Amino acid sequence: PAAWPGIGAGIQLRAVDFSYEAGVPILTRVNLHIPAGKRVGIVGPTGGGKSSLVQLIARFRDPSAGVLTVGGVDVRALALMLLASVILHEVGHCVVARAFDLPVGSITVTLLAGRTHILKQPDTPAKEYAVAIVGPMVSLLLTSVGVAAAAACPDGSLAREIFLNLALSNGAIPVLNLIPGLPLDGGRVLRSALWQVTGNEHQSVRIAARAGMVVAVLVVPVVMLVALPAAGVGTVDVALLVLAFVIGLFIFTGAYATLQQSQVTARLPSLSVAALARPALEVTAGTPLAEAIRQAHEGGLRALVVVGGTGRPEGIVSEAWVRQVPADRRPWVTAAEGARKLEDGLVLDPELSGEALLEQMTSTPASEYLVAG
Repeated sequence: PAAWPGIGAGIQLRAVDFSYEAGVPILTRVNLHIPAGKRVGIVGPTGGGKSSLVQLIARFRDPSAGVLTVGGVDVRALALMLLASVILHEVGHCVVARAFDLPVGSITVTLLAGRTHILKQPDTPAKEYAVAIVGPMVSLLLTSVGVAAAAACPDGSLAREIFLNLALSNGAIPVLNLIPGLPLDGGRVLRSALWQVTGNEHQSVRIAARAGMVVAVLVVPVVMLVALPAAGVGTVDVALLVLAFVIGLFIFTGAYATLQQSQVTARLPSLSVAALARPALEVTAGTPLAEAIRQAHEGGLRALVVVGGTGRPEGIVSEAWVRQVPADRRPWVTAAEGARKLEDGLVLDPELSGEALLEQMTSTPASEYLVAG
């Protein structure tokens, strides 16, 4: 068998201990070296730790003590450094977005990818480009740091191998992430360029999203299942097929979701508070629900608003709650019991429309809102 590129030092366990439960050792002070490209059989009686050893090597579990290296690299240290790299990549997006006063809802990070959820999209192509490009630039900076740190370490040292792998992985991130198709950063760069040239934001999103779908269906399989094996990087097996499928599916679903969202956003200019509003009946807090419903039906009204003694609105009655209350209970339940107290975000300006309306509703999700005025 051919050695997998990058693990020339093979797999090595040095004084490894492992246990599923404290005080019940499964493996004790295990020392093992598996040279790259060699097949090794692990034999022994049932309960001797064979499966546990395989799980350690496959990284399904961590040793209780000792060191496990692959290609001379401590896989735990490398995993933590890769995770930190992805976090810094996403923090770069977050910092630039906040510099443009774009609210960030969350950052989701895994070892392979991350996502910064920006609640409000940039309003110019330049801002879109800046937010998109900063992530790959952070990865390139980390690549430079890894190369410099590796050069300062002695040849053949564990630290040198870790920093070289860090540099390699961070160097691969911008190369892959700048492929021109959403939801990748390269797709956002493509979108900003098309937006700048055409002046049409929504059309640019749709083109970049469709490019992402092409990347998922054609580029990912060709690169991972043809180009890389032809270059001697890995072989086509079940694991590689599954990995290619997962990556392609991730890109395709992200691109498709962006395309759907763009089609909805393009219709937003016709969306307005005035078009969505419906007249409501004002009732006091002590009004029985049955009486409130009767008055609403008589007046042809479809919503209930609870008002205080001064006539000031205090809450909005949930239509879903009304439907859940049995008819025989409604005379004994007050409308106020199903009302949501008014708070910032639940009162809409009647002049709101389009994306401004969507942003306010997104910031304070609710099934009912009160229109002021």
